Amino acid sequence: MNLLFDLDGTITDPKPGITGAVRYALAALGKPAPAEDDLAWVIGPPLRDTFRTLLGEALVEPAIGLYREQYGATGYKDALVIPGMPETLDRLATDGYRLFVATSKPHFYARRVLAHFGLDSRFITIHGAELDGTHDNKGELISYILATEGLTAAETLMIGDREHDVLGAARNGVPCIGVAWGYGSHAELTEAGARHICAAPGELPDAIAGLFAPA
Repeated sequence: MNLLFDLDGTITDPKPGITGAVRYALAALGKPAPAEDDLAWVIGPPLRDTFRTLLGEALVEPAIGLYREQYGATGYKDALVIPGMPETLDRLATDGYRLFVATSKPHFYARRVLAHFGLDSRFITIHGAELDGTHDNKGELISYILATEGLTAAETLMIGDREHDVLGAARNGVPCIGVAWGYGSHAELTEAGARHICAAPGELPDAIAGLFAPA
């Protein structure tokens, strides 16, 4: 059985680093920078969509360049590992599941984040978007992962905190378990079609086993 894990809001809480880098980019462009708490919605969607909403199409690429300048320097370290997640990942691997990362964050940064916290070795492959935006749509990314890794939808499960995870998985015939400790509400996940919603990482093994038995 193959498990695809979202990163931001699922494995880590990236709020300080992501919102700080967004605020840095906005300020550098001479635009008002909302407070950190008012930018929680930017965690999850593709970065280009975020800046398109905040600034309009013309400033998307300059904003992304500034964001990466800040995030790549220090922002990627300004995250917290979700309590209980390392132990849960270890248990799932011991139970026979194959673990992958499926994040809209560029894989270059995803690998840096996971390596920084000593979590990278727990995953067979860390998949993410390219820096040019290729595969930043979760549905396209999951399709790419299935094809690249030789996985079948029937033997794969997505785990994430936003509707993008649920809908992207569904586009590929993959079920999704939602997690309530991230940045999507219970209603958002339910309406998107999550099969189950876990309140804490320790609930994941039983929830997953309830849908699929390990190979």
